[in-house]
Amino acid sequence: MKTRLVRIIGVLAALTLVLLTVPLTHIDELRDVQAAQSSLCDQNRKPANLNFVLKDAAGKDFNLASQKGKVILLDFWATWCPPCKVEVPWFVEFQAKYGPKGFIVIGVSVDDPPSALKPFADQYKVNYPLLVGDGRSDIKGPRGYNAAWGLPKTFVIGRDGRICKTHVGLSNKEHFEQQIKSLL
Repeated sequence: MKTRLVRIIGVLAALTLVLLTVPLTHIDELRDVQAAQSSLCDQNRKPANLNFVLKDAAGKDFNLASQKGKVILLDFWATWCPPCKVEVPWFVEFQAKYGPKGFIVIGVSVDDPPSALKPFADQYKVNYPLLVGDGRSDIKGPRGYNAAWGLPKTFVIGRDGRICKTHVGLSNKEHFEQQIKSLL
């Protein structure tokens, strides 16, 4: 009698497991669709302020307004930031892949002196402009991009100069790429 009860419980457990996995497959598919939809542009897109000039590591001026008309990934980061170091190789890949199609990555270091940018760029093989944002309240403050908190802070900006999406902290490579491709 005990053996028969154990077998029945085993069979019921196996059937329950099978029944539970079938609906979970559909839930995962639904999550994938929702993730793809949520990664596209925000509905109330605000204009990005590109009307400022920053210095690069060599001390040369870089005018962000000159990039209007391109799809821009504007990344506020720091050399000490672990999530930033995860995302930088993605951005290098995106620049190489989509740069010829009217896309540019612009990295703005918010806490580093210019002397720290060149070694970082060499180590990570950065193929896009790295600019100095340290000491700039128009970038770090609440009236600018409020880039002093929550690094990395990355904005995906369309050719029309409007912010498609804002990412705070470590994001998802696929979400960035979906947004970029949708704007090109």
